[in-house]
Amino acid sequence: MVNKATSIRPRHVNCIGIDDMPFDRNHQGQVGIVGAVFAGLRLDGMVIGAVEKDGTDAARRIVELIGTSKFYQHCNLIMLQGICLAGFNVVDAMEIHIALKRPVLVVSRRPPDYEAMKRALVEKIPNGKAKWKIIESLGPMEPCENCFIQRVGLEREEAENIVRFFCANGNIPEPLRVAHIVAGAIGRGCSRGRV
Repeated sequence: MVNKATSIRPRHVNCIGIDDMPFDRNHQGQVGIVGAVFAGLRLDGMVIGAVEKDGTDAARRIVELIGTSKFYQHCNLIMLQGICLAGFNVVDAMEIHIALKRPVLVVSRRPPDYEAMKRALVEKIPNGKAKWKIIESLGPMEPCENCFIQRVGLEREEAENIVRFFCANGNIPEPLRVAHIVAGAIGRGCSRGRV
């Protein structure tokens, strides 16, 4: 999905990549989230917050986390590791885009199983139908390099250039790779698994 595309040159991207911390399946309450702040390919800082497991506060919390940080003025792109944080706390990328006036790029290693996701949301999760509508509004994920993306406020070519630029050490852009590693280390004491 594209909305008011901006012109971003990858080398000049100041980006915050957001991922959630690991949590146990039976966990209730808040789940930590980590934002890795990058100036080009240089790690420039970190932000840490929390969202409710299976809640509805992800977009609002991300807007607060980034909007009140010292990095906000220089940030010109927000990346998300998938469209859900903390289980099924669906991130409304359009809400973030409108509130922060920045493009949002959702990245995933593989496309989600939309049928299984819809079934789980509608049958088992509070506010599941509303959450499913948010996911539907972004449209399907698009293949891009070695991953899949959804985009708000970016043209397809810009998104491809950004992904290509930030995939310096693998198939996932550096801001998300680093956010994932740090989130794992904070949440479990040691990072593990694939990004």
